[in-house]
Amino acid sequence: MNTQKTLVLLKPCTVQRALIGEIISRFEKKGLRVAGLKMMQLDDAILAEHYAHLVDRPFFPGLKESMMVTPVIALALEGVDAIEVVRQMAGPTNGRKALPGTIRGDYSMSGQQNIVHASDGPETAAAELARFFRPEEIFEWKSPLERSLYSDDGC
Repeated sequence: MNTQKTLVLLKPCTVQRALIGEIISRFEKKGLRVAGLKMMQLDDAILAEHYAHLVDRPFFPGLKESMMVTPVIALALEGVDAIEVVRQMAGPTNGRKALPGTIRGDYSMSGQQNIVHASDGPETAAAELARFFRPEEIFEWKSPLERSLYSDDGC
């Protein structure tokens, strides 16, 4: 089985709309395990690093400002194919284009105020987890429900 860890940020719009528990619950109900969780206030330095690929774009100042309105919730989620599962659950970046049933499709009407950030691949997930969590803040444990989630052959 391809067990992975991935980063999810619950954005300030999620905090402001009191959707924290609902969004985390959706990931847990899917069978993903919370390996790390914390609330943190983002600052210029971490946002410039996290969005380094967007820093020269004209919309970056507004993005940065929106990500500092309230603290965010950082989640380290773990499960089989967790990166792909989380991305599928999140839906497309623009909430108006996301299908109902996805997190963004159910809760977002925006490309920026789109509820969650989700790592897009294994290398990104590793770098982002290291950016938002110290090693001792991510926990290794087995859920007793794991046998109910996966078959013996990993499917």
